[in-house]
Amino acid sequence: MVLSEKTFTEKGIQKLMNKLQDENLWLNIGEGILKIVIILVIANVLIRLGKVAIHNIFKIRNLTPLNTSTRREDTLARLLENILTYVVYFIAFMMILSVFHIDVKALLAGAGIVGLAVGFGAQSLVKDVITGFFIIFEDQFSVGDHVRIGEFEGTVETIGLRTTKIKSWTGEVHIIPNGNILEVTNFSINNSIAVVDINIPYEENIDEVQRIINELLDTMPDQYEELVNRPELLGVQMLGPTEVTLRVTAETLPMQHFGVARKMRKDIRLYLDQHGIQIPYPKMVMYSKDSVDTKQMGV
Repeated sequence: MVLSEKTFTEKGIQKLMNKLQDENLWLNIGEGILKIVIILVIANVLIRLGKVAIHNIFKIRNLTPLNTSTRREDTLARLLENILTYVVYFIAFMMILSVFHIDVKALLAGAGIVGLAVGFGAQSLVKDVITGFFIIFEDQFSVGDHVRIGEFEGTVETIGLRTTKIKSWTGEVHIIPNGNILEVTNFSINNSIAVVDINIPYEENIDEVQRIINELLDTMPDQYEELVNRPELLGVQMLGPTEVTLRVTAETLPMQHFGVARKMRKDIRLYLDQHGIQIPYPKMVMYSKDSVDTKQMGV
């Protein structure tokens, strides 16, 4: 019995050694590896050429009356690049399987049945894909837009068929399944409004202050390229305890109102200082016990 097992093992080893020494085996292995390398190289070349073609197509569209907005072009370009990558690599994977003499047709048929079964169970995935399609088709928002989705707010970095990536101003990247996007606030579609409130003391002449501010506002469209129109002085917005509040509004390019408002506050304050208009400050009124006269002191 021991001799029989030993003989069987020796025969197996000898058979394996004979196979390893077979030139046809190594030729087939080398040919298969070469085919796989060629398939991967061709796939990468096709993807690179496809991406260049996609960008050139959008460049050509910019020269025709059918051009679209830059934000929509960026979104569609990235989506087409992703689809191209998936399709090419899928075809390459099928070709690699055929190199190993695997029946690709039977595999695709089985994958179709499995995919149908998985589709019934993966309803959330199907919902994400359908929602992502309508987000892109209806141009609800695009790459580069500043949006608020639920509790997250930031700049859209990527829109896929399944997820959307939003980068907040502090650097965090939020990945949101498209099926969870119920309400979207897009801040990048229309122009923004910068609101600047200026406080002046009651002692100043309001009409004179308004004239000085309007004089400065006339020069601002030439200074700030973010402005769409000349800023407008609306007038008295509020009467406070020690100050009168004047409000200025300015229409700016989308999402430029924060920066413009900061610049306008600085310029208006400096211009008022040049004309001797001081800022208001709190005052305290003190009453003497020995006299009905009052004394007003600055704090």
